[in-house]
Amino acid sequence: MDFSIELKDIISMVISVICGGIIGFEREYKNKSTGFRTIMLITLGSTIFTIVSRHGTGTDDRIAANIITGIGFIGAGVIFKDKMSVMGLTTAAVIWTAAAIGMTTGVGYHSLAFVFTIITLVILVLVDKVEFLIGNMKKSKVLNISFNSADMAQLKALEEVVKKHKLKSKRLELFKTQDVLSVALQITGVKKDVDLLNEDMINMPAIKDFH
Repeated sequence: MDFSIELKDIISMVISVICGGIIGFEREYKNKSTGFRTIMLITLGSTIFTIVSRHGTGTDDRIAANIITGIGFIGAGVIFKDKMSVMGLTTAAVIWTAAAIGMTTGVGYHSLAFVFTIITLVILVLVDKVEFLIGNMKKSKVLNISFNSADMAQLKALEEVVKKHKLKSKRLELFKTQDVLSVALQITGVKKDVDLLNEDMINMPAIKDFH
């Protein structure tokens, strides 16, 4: 029975914890579901499995493949979907990347692991600024709206509200079912103004529902 521990394996595990801690700190700071400890354990676990595969005989590819499969299950667990959007995709991608960094450390590419960590951190830090810039760009969004009655005056009143928010609207579909007027409007403008429009629509009694 061999109780010896190679120094390079200890170094690999320490570096994986440091790399995982750097990324995990950013996730914890943003109050994400997968935070500091979880990311560190993912990178450390991936490193340990990679070290084991390196010391084994003919097991490298199988263990590496199983790490990727297992991380896929963990990533899927943090993704949530509701009627309006999908949440957790970034966190799932971070988990996947953290496992890759752990595997890189496990095979001894410590400098490369640090480079991957810095690149990942830069992407995560810059994403808010990029999203802010994208939010200031004009985009199109289709709203499906149902009114409480078939009165066209309600639709015209809504179109005036759209203009008030400096947005452009285009009727894509207009139909009536059971004395209820429904319309598909293509709204074009800045996300901030679209959000303000949504708030106004929520408070408009003439609108039955929209999505």
